Amino acid sequence: MTETPDFIVIGAGSSGATIASRLSESGTYQVLLLEAGTEGSGYFWSRIPAGVSKLIDNPAVNWCFSAEPDAGSGGRRIEVPRGRMLGGTSSINGMVFMRGQPQDYDHWAQLGNRGWSWDDVLPVFKRMESYDGGSDDLRGRSGPLRVTDTPRNQVPLLEKMITAAGAIGLPFNPDLNGAKQEGIGMSQVTIAKGRRQSTAYCYLDPARGRPNLRIEAGAMAETLILEGKRCVGVRYRVGGEMREARATREVIVCNGSINSPKLLELSGIGQPELLQSLGITPLHELQGVGEGLRDHYSPRVKFAITERNATFNDNARGWRLAREALKYALKREGFLARTAVPIRLYFRTREGLEAPDATISVLPFLYEMVNHERRVAKRRGITMNINVLRSESTGSVHIKSADPSAPPAIRFNFLSTQHDRDGLLAAIRKGRELMAASPLKEITGEEIAPGAQVQSDADLLEWVRNNAETTYHPVGTCRMGPDAMAVVDNELRVHGIEGLRVADASIMPTLTSGNTNAPCIMIGEKCAEMVLRAAAQGQQLAA
Repeated sequence: MTETPDFIVIGAGSSGATIASRLSESGTYQVLLLEAGTEGSGYFWSRIPAGVSKLIDNPAVNWCFSAEPDAGSGGRRIEVPRGRMLGGTSSINGMVFMRGQPQDYDHWAQLGNRGWSWDDVLPVFKRMESYDGGSDDLRGRSGPLRVTDTPRNQVPLLEKMITAAGAIGLPFNPDLNGAKQEGIGMSQVTIAKGRRQSTAYCYLDPARGRPNLRIEAGAMAETLILEGKRCVGVRYRVGGEMREARATREVIVCNGSINSPKLLELSGIGQPELLQSLGITPLHELQGVGEGLRDHYSPRVKFAITERNATFNDNARGWRLAREALKYALKREGFLARTAVPIRLYFRTREGLEAPDATISVLPFLYEMVNHERRVAKRRGITMNINVLRSESTGSVHIKSADPSAPPAIRFNFLSTQHDRDGLLAAIRKGRELMAASPLKEITGEEIAPGAQVQSDADLLEWVRNNAETTYHPVGTCRMGPDAMAVVDNELRVHGIEGLRVADASIMPTLTSGNTNAPCIMIGEKCAEMVLRAAAQGQQLAA
């Protein structure tokens, strides 16, 4: 029997869970939400903020993609983790809440995307969050997503880092999501009372009891159903059973920057030559499908710390870890209740810039891989994740096979622009400058990576090529815009196809200045608003 809801939402991640919740809120429309993953054993670890170490490499709740080797990654396959459970990547990420700079969204609008300027998206950001600090003009107070500040007294090292940053011209910023981003500040996070605030928890859990919302987990979408130039539904697999659902109104694809272009291509939407080469009949030409991939490319710079108890390395092993576990169990406090990235810096790498163009996110510990799991190392130290904010290197995501179970080819093409190379070099040197400033320099030991001997531009870039990772922020593969390479318009409707929208990080024309989870939730909120407005207008016309 074919199911016929009003709306089908494919993908229950940061955007999809938000959309399904908002579309079902009034009780007017029937909504089917399909999610390929299941919560399973990942549910327990997803609740605990420090449980990210159990999820980031776990194929039970993670697609565990890897990028194709290329020159920018020294011929390596870089890991591309993506959430595969209710809440998507919001259920496995580092929980940092960063909206980005107003300039990011004003640039989107300047590219021809009406309705996406900072003035347009700010009310949406405010509507979705509940945050106690900052200004009422800029911050939301009663939204479903609880946002909190990481405590400054988390580890002794952080206060010294704040003082050292001030000494090199980066004052403390109490609200990195406020009027300006520049400075050093504590991470704002989607954590409240020791619990991760994923979209599964904040948006789907309150909606689960609604009779007009059906959530189907373990449902792998294999192809969209097109009738001419209209999308009318989706074929999906649950276990070994093939099923079909048809939407009376719209289908909304929210599979993320890796899987959304994959689903479009499997459905015959994309570059005809590529599709034909894989035995797929082209049904609608859109040259931009899968193009425009961007991410934050991030070397991990590491320093030894000589002071005892200054980092997590002293308190997250052995009996001290047991003490932290007890603290979490009794009070939902301590190391296990917080993000691994409690503090971050935003700064300008050169004169003449109006706003920061690079960032350093600090993990106050060293970690190591043990049996494919990230664990706090015995050695005392810190890890700096360093990247330029608005990378200009672009790559692609394309299917390699007509088999829906086969992963696509992810090609980042990192370090392919002078802008990215220059910015990254300046940012690495800013990190070194910070560690050489008092009072940090008094407790800083050797530079572990890349090492003090690596100084020239050429040597630093070679080290980056052979060691950097992403910060897990892929965007742009179903880009929004009015031009020939855009996939969706400013209402997120797929160009040339009726009844089909894409709403997730893949629609971002450019990277935002920071983590992408908050913008993805905003995209979900904004899409739901557009869909409901269109539905209401349709009813008025019918009447």
